[in-house]
Amino acid sequence: MPAAISAGQQAADREALLDAVESLVYTHGVQAVGMDQIRAESGLALKRIYAMFRTKEDLVVAMLQRRDRRWRGSLAAFVAGAPEPVPGLFEWLRNWFAEPGFRGCAWINIHGEFAPGSPAVLAEVRAHKDAFRAQIQQWAPGHAEAIYLLAEGAIVTAGITGDPATADRAAAAAAHLLRS
Repeated sequence: MPAAISAGQQAADREALLDAVESLVYTHGVQAVGMDQIRAESGLALKRIYAMFRTKEDLVVAMLQRRDRRWRGSLAAFVAGAPEPVPGLFEWLRNWFAEPGFRGCAWINIHGEFAPGSPAVLAEVRAHKDAFRAQIQQWAPGHAEAIYLLAEGAIVTAGITGDPATADRAAAAAAHLLRS
């Protein structure tokens, strides 16, 4: 009988797997990435992968959940250190848009590919968008929906154009809105 896998090894395997899935799916898309690529990138056997996640869909949902925690945590930490929250939000977005390999919003990208046929993925995409909107509500009560739409529009536009200055234009529109 094979030795039991320790809790520490299980956690390390899970992180390696989610790292591989996040990198591959964000770069290439869900449909373009096969389980053999995920196996090769993660260094885990397919049997081990399927012991952790029954389906590719389950794996994508877990990756999105982890990415959400990291993405919103990074944003919240940055905004907490900014002189004003709304300009801080758009500065953080600009920095993200300028990162090498930026391909837009992972949730929107995956939604377009996968969510129409996957209630679990659709639920995760909606949960992320609702949580992002709730963050903005804390920073801009009374203007949250408009600021949220400006931020989402900037994310989509930057993903398509590759232009980090999209965040600056959205920030200017948000500043105008907040002054009125």
